[in-house]
Amino acid sequence: MPDLLTFTPRPRNIKEAAAFRLFFSGGRSTIPAVQPGQLASLIDHTLLQPEATEKDVRRLCREARTHAFAAVCVNPCYVHAAVVALRGTNVGICSVVGFPLGAGLPDIKAREARRVIALGATEVDMVLALGALKSGRRDLVLADIAGVAGVCRRQGALCKVILETCLLTRAEKIIAARLCIEAGAHFVKTSTGFGSGGATVADVRLLAGIVAPAGLGIKAAGGIRSLADACALLAAGATRLGTSRGLQLLAEARRASRTASAA
Repeated sequence: MPDLLTFTPRPRNIKEAAAFRLFFSGGRSTIPAVQPGQLASLIDHTLLQPEATEKDVRRLCREARTHAFAAVCVNPCYVHAAVVALRGTNVGICSVVGFPLGAGLPDIKAREARRVIALGATEVDMVLALGALKSGRRDLVLADIAGVAGVCRRQGALCKVILETCLLTRAEKIIAARLCIEAGAHFVKTSTGFGSGGATVADVRLLAGIVAPAGLGIKAAGGIRSLADACALLAAGATRLGTSRGLQLLAEARRASRTASAA
């Protein structure tokens, strides 16, 4: 294993992520024709605002059912409502643990994961113990992730670890990604959406170079506002997109697809 602080991912020829790619020509980016269904299959349709109501969650689930999004992502108190609304569909149900600060006790995070899975969650997005990482306590970070990842693996759910990359140095991002591999997580995720910044192409490319060879996915989340943003992140190595703007992205994809067909 390379040293965590000096490891630099080798350049990668990143293939299409479910038929997407951002192409570059003469320094200018162009958006390829995107099949909306392919885009939808990569989106976690997200509603994590503290003021969200059960009516809002039911609307989110109707949209996810209509457009066949990969999953909905909701706070723990709404997992049961999402299960009811999405019964009989292939839409996954994701909930969050230790959200949004990551500062909870490891045993409570593991219990919270166990509880949301019992309620019907098929995916768990946990927030990294950021303070422990910045304190140099890799042992605590590893145990924190492993506790939740272990629960998820035993219960057949996916575990995604939110790194909150906007708060980390490059070295810390590398350390966190390697610890996610060691702890048995299924994905790394860039952001909560509540921090000072969201997903960036540079961060996704860095993370992909570390975790993709180990078989982990990369969920880009936070600040994905356009189809261009989504395509750039997918081209950099993201395999899932967490966004509250899924409907807008699909609308852009439809327009792009129509334009390409008419050309």
